[in-house]
Amino acid sequence: MNSRYRIIEITNPNIKKSRANVLIIYMGGTLGMVHDETGTLVAFKFNRIVKYIPSLRALDIKITVISFPQPIDSSNVKIQDWKNLGYIIHENYHHYDGFVVLHGTDTMSFTASAISFMLQGINKPVIFTGAQLPISAVRSDARANLVTALEISAAKENGIPVVPEVCIYFDYQLMRANRTFKKRSAQFAAFGSENYPIMAKAGISITYHKAVIKKYDKDEKLTYSDKFDPNVIALKLFPALREDYVRHMVNTPNLKGLILESYGSGNAPTEDWFLNCLKEAIDKGIIVYNVSQLIGGVVMHGRYETSKYLEDIGVVSGSDITFEAALSKMMFLFGNETDKEIIKSKLSTSLCGEMTIL
Repeated sequence: MNSRYRIIEITNPNIKKSRANVLIIYMGGTLGMVHDETGTLVAFKFNRIVKYIPSLRALDIKITVISFPQPIDSSNVKIQDWKNLGYIIHENYHHYDGFVVLHGTDTMSFTASAISFMLQGINKPVIFTGAQLPISAVRSDARANLVTALEISAAKENGIPVVPEVCIYFDYQLMRANRTFKKRSAQFAAFGSENYPIMAKAGISITYHKAVIKKYDKDEKLTYSDKFDPNVIALKLFPALREDYVRHMVNTPNLKGLILESYGSGNAPTEDWFLNCLKEAIDKGIIVYNVSQLIGGVVMHGRYETSKYLEDIGVVSGSDITFEAALSKMMFLFGNETDKEIIKSKLSTSLCGEMTIL
C-alpha cells in the first residue's frame, strides 16, 4: 500500500468480537467536508470522524479507514482514480467482509459502474455512498448514509453476505451500482435506478429485496482488471444537429467507440448525411453504441423506422443500459479485448447485471 494513504482503525473496546470487518475507502466528496474558521468547506482528517459520527463506536463492526492522499472532488475523477480504488479493494479483498467507498456524488455512478466491471465475480459487498450536505452540517445526510452503508456491508445470513455485489446506498435506498445515475443536486434523494428495482430500503430496519440481489456463489472466482481505453466519445442527439459537427467527432484521432445518445427507444435522424457519417465510422472500425438519452429509456432497434436504419448499418443496441455504465463498459472492453466482434457481442451482453437483454 502506498505510504501516502492514511490508515486508521475504529473499534468499540467494549465488544470482544466484532461481527464483521469492514474497510472504508475515503476518496473525497461532500461527506468528508467541514467548514473552517473562515466558513470555507475543506476536507477533514478522517481520524476525527468519530467526533462527527460518535455512533460508529457503538457498532459491533471493526472499521478500518483508508483515505486517498488528497481528497478528490468527484468532478476531477479520472481513470487512474478508478484504478487506484480497484487496486485497494482487490488487494484487501480477502482481509475484509465488506467495503464502503465514500465518493462525491457527481461522478459516483461512473466510478461505481467501472468498479463493477473491474471486479467481476465479486462475492462481497462494495457499497458506495456520500452526502448532499457536509458532515459538519446540522442536517447532514452523511451520518445516516455512512452508518447504513456500513450495516449493509456487514450484513450476513448464515455467514453469507446478504449483498455480494457493487451498489450505491443513498437516502434510504440501495441500488445496483451500474444501474444508477445522479438525478438531483438539491434533494437528499440524489440517485435513481429507473430500469432496475431498488434492492433494499432502510427504515426502522433494513428490508432486502432478495429476488433482485445477485446470488452468492461460493464457486465464483473474482476476476480483476484495471485496463481502460479512453478513446471513446459521446454524441448526444438534438434537433438541428450539424453535419460538420458530427463529422468532426467521428474523425477524432484514435477513436475506437462512439456512444450515440439517441431519442426515445433508440431513434435518430434518417437524413442521408447522418447515416453516412455513422456508416463511414463503422466501416473504419469504430463501434457505435446506441443508448437512450431518456431517464429509464430502452433502445429497441426496429420498433420505429428511425431506429431500424441504425441496426441496418451496424450500430450496437445498448438496450436499457445507463450512459454511465455504457461509458465505463465500453472503455473497459476496449482496454481488455482486441477482437471487435467480441467487443460488440459483450456490449450486447450483461457482464455483471448492468443491462437487461430484451
